[in-house]
Amino acid sequence: MGLGGCIILIAVGAILTFATDWDMQGVNLDLVGVILMIVGLIGVATFSSIARRRRVVVPPTAPVVDEEVRRREY
Repeated sequence: MGLGGCIILIAVGAILTFATDWDMQGVNLDLVGVILMIVGLIGVATFSSIARRRRVVVPPTAPVVDEEVRRREY
C-alpha cells in the first residue's frame, strides 16, 4: 500500500467517525472509522521509514584508475 492509500484510509475513517450519523445494527461506524484511521497512520509511518532507508546517500568514493599492463617485446 502506498502513501496515497494510507491517506485515503485516514480520510475515510475520519468521515465515518466524525461526519456520519448512520446507525447500523451490529456495526459501530465510529469504531470502524477509528480503526481505519489507526491503520492509515501505521501505514504512513511504515511507508516513511521504508522511504527514508531507500534515500540513503552514499558519499562518492575515489575514482578507480585501471592501468593497462604492457608487455615488452624483444
